Order: sequence, then structure tokens, then C-alpha cells
Amino acid sequence: MHIELSEKRYYAIGEVAKAFKVNTSLIRFWEKEFDVLKPKKNAKGNRKFTPEDIEHLKFIYHLVKERGFTLEGAKTHIKDERRQTLSTYEIISKLEGVKNELIKLKNQL
Repeated sequence: MHIELSEKRYYAIGEVAKAFKVNTSLIRFWEKEFDVLKPKKNAKGNRKFTPEDIEHLKFIYHLVKERGFTLEGAKTHIKDERRQTLSTYEIISKLEGVKNELIKLKNQL
């Protein structure tokens, strides 16, 4: 999945949910379930996600929504086979990026 977010230091939960096309409640739920997600919270309790958190969310989204893992399955998969899965995920995301760029070029012609 190709996510279009501007280059920023922190992203609000609304921006993140809109980019992933999910509800903010799902993002909050994943934050509680997965230890790798650690957004910063200000005094009011608003969550601010870093680009590193966005990468973790992309990986979780890939496992849960695209590959159909359960939450428990995704947790164990992240803990046990993180290296192998990350390398395959990185290859897939790079190829999707190339595909999107080629589609943009095709539409410009």
C-alpha cells in the first residue's frame, strides 16, 4: 500500500487515519495492541506519530489488512520472523512505489 503523506516531523492521528483510509479508533487500538507503536502525546493527550511510527503502521497494516493475519498472528510474526518479513515487505513496497511512478508517467503521456 502506497501512503501519501507530506514530509513532516510529526503527524496527527487524523492525518494518519486518512492516509490509511481507516478510522482513528483502529489506529488507537493498534497502538494499544502492538508494542512497536509509541506515538508522542502532548499535555492534552493528542497523539503525534513520527515517520518511524508510520513505517511500523504500514507494516502492521500490511500484515493485518493485506495478508489477513489475526492480531495475535501479526504480533507473533513481528516478534519471531521480523527480519525476513521486513525484507520481503521492503521489496514489495519499493516495487509498488515504482509501479505508482510508472502509472503517473503513463497518465502524463
